[in-house]
Amino acid sequence: MMLLRERDTPEGLLVSVCDPDDLGETFETDGVSLTVEREFYSGREATAEEVVASLSRASVANLVGTEAVGVAIENGFVEETNVLEFEETRHAQYLRL
Repeated sequence: MMLLRERDTPEGLLVSVCDPDDLGETFETDGVSLTVEREFYSGREATAEEVVASLSRASVANLVGTEAVGVAIENGFVEETNVLEFEETRHAQYLRL
């Protein structure tokens, strides 16, 4: 399970997905930190299939967590080479042009 949140914006659908264990945590690597803000990432529990359906409609997506980023990679939304590694987690962004 992952946490999924969708927001309609003037620019299109903004999707945030994170692994539940990462919510509220701060991760660092090479002097850069990533805080998984509850306000932004807190959402409903979702399956991989629900996340894929949401990403297919997204204009922009932010993903945090090994599972969340893995689902995006496996389904062709994110390239492995574009993933950032932060301590015990991963981060990726998706932008549809």
